[in-house]
Amino acid sequence: MKNKNWKFWMAAAVLLIGAGFGLSKTVNVSNTVNGRELPIYSVETEEKKVALSFDAAWGNEDTQEILDILAKYNVRATFFMTGGWVESYPEDVKKIQAAGHDLGNHSENHKNMSQLTDEQCQEELMKVHNKVKELTGVEMNLFRPPYGDYDNHVITNAKACGYYAIQWSVDSLDWKDYGVDSIIKTVTEHKELKNGAIILMHNGAKYTHEALPTVIEKLQAAGYELVPISELIYKDNYHLDVTGRQIQD
Repeated sequence: MKNKNWKFWMAAAVLLIGAGFGLSKTVNVSNTVNGRELPIYSVETEEKKVALSFDAAWGNEDTQEILDILAKYNVRATFFMTGGWVESYPEDVKKIQAAGHDLGNHSENHKNMSQLTDEQCQEELMKVHNKVKELTGVEMNLFRPPYGDYDNHVITNAKACGYYAIQWSVDSLDWKDYGVDSIIKTVTEHKELKNGAIILMHNGAKYTHEALPTVIEKLQAAGYELVPISELIYKDNYHLDVTGRQIQD
């Protein structure tokens, strides 16, 4: 990616002078660990808090049910949405925002971002950014790379567009359709379930809405407070360890 450095800075400059993208403030923190740029996988905290997150890229059949369940248990979560999903289900986006959940960026077209140029990466981010801003007024600043696929230039471009790159430490594997019990066990017995964990789930998965109430009940019974990612991560004065765990300086 070394030969892309000049392209990156040119793209960033174009965005900054307003080429129609409506760039938000650049994130000026270091995610560099041993020469690698990492997303945030989890957070080091003494508070017994974890974050539920949902990737929204396909259907919306269970979106309202998920929102109803979250409301029932007084839980706020984070929804990472693609541009196509935002365009297809604008009223759902408004409902998610109105319920107090984080609106997160999952790229415009759900591509493998590591295979794109700097310009394409930033376009993938800012297209959906502007759609959500126009729809809700929200300036998103949380980005989850599709497929969890990233390299140094993906993280660097995300920061240039004003985003914190977010991964996960607990994968529910709900997208594999193993069943309700599998989702519950995978999350609640996961070796990385601890303070500051970020849990990955999906809307539109076959069993997620059925498993969700029990997952929440078990997490709350274990003493965890479920918060949106925006309230879990540190916004500045932090570093990451080799596992992508965010540690406050």
